[in-house]
Amino acid sequence: MIQSIAIQGVKGSFHHIVAKQYFGDQVALNEYLSFDKTVQSLLDADTDAVVMALENSIAGSIIPNYALIDTHNLHIVGEQYLDIQHHLMALPNQSVNDIKEVYSHPMALLQCKTFFKKHAHIKLIEDKDTAEVAQRIQEQKLSGVAAIASSLAAELFELEILAESIQSIKQNETRFVIVKRTNSEIPEADINKASLKFELEHKRGSLAALLNVMSDCKLNLTKIQSLPKIETPWKYAFFIDVTFSNYEDYKKAKSIMNIMAEDFKVLGEYKNAKP
Repeated sequence: MIQSIAIQGVKGSFHHIVAKQYFGDQVALNEYLSFDKTVQSLLDADTDAVVMALENSIAGSIIPNYALIDTHNLHIVGEQYLDIQHHLMALPNQSVNDIKEVYSHPMALLQCKTFFKKHAHIKLIEDKDTAEVAQRIQEQKLSGVAAIASSLAAELFELEILAESIQSIKQNETRFVIVKRTNSEIPEADINKASLKFELEHKRGSLAALLNVMSDCKLNLTKIQSLPKIETPWKYAFFIDVTFSNYEDYKKAKSIMNIMAEDFKVLGEYKNAKP
């Protein structure tokens, strides 16, 4: 059975590349221009899974996406890391000097800041999606306009790469997660990473006590992110990722943390993509 996968963006986007790497080419791709709409497609059962960027090695966490997974009780069933290479592309037979405007996602513009300081004649304009701009340039035959996107986008939309890997920091990686409605994807023996969410009383040592439980149970904390609870000022929810060698150690920690913390929730149990 062909799986239907929702991505934020269009074909040629980094989400599309991750979908191809994780699921292979035999998938039906559903394109949406916002994460809210990708998640809604999953809730409506229009798609089987969502590919969702969760954090970037330069820009940090994409906090609204944590909230989307939590609010809708969705489950992370896998992860994929992608080396992000930003290329400047436009219609053929142009040079960088011919480009007057570059449209791209704010994150991509931010990550390529140093390059554009050297080309002050180019006006930078924020847009919804990197690959969608590449598609628009092709469809509307826009001369003097460039996109920042992947080499796949250049290939799909027949654009010429004017400058390769223009991101300021050359090692630029994004972590993507695969999100589904249920959390029963792989056998316990293969699970060595989990994403958890909990809240704590606002008192001294409460977080430290929980971290000690993780350490005692041989869990490795790889990520911690706090999010304010809008309806309760100065109270925070914590989103954490832990890795482990033995599922039984994790199971023990999970049972203790469930007692110690408030609103404890497992957001996903899956295989670590960076062993």
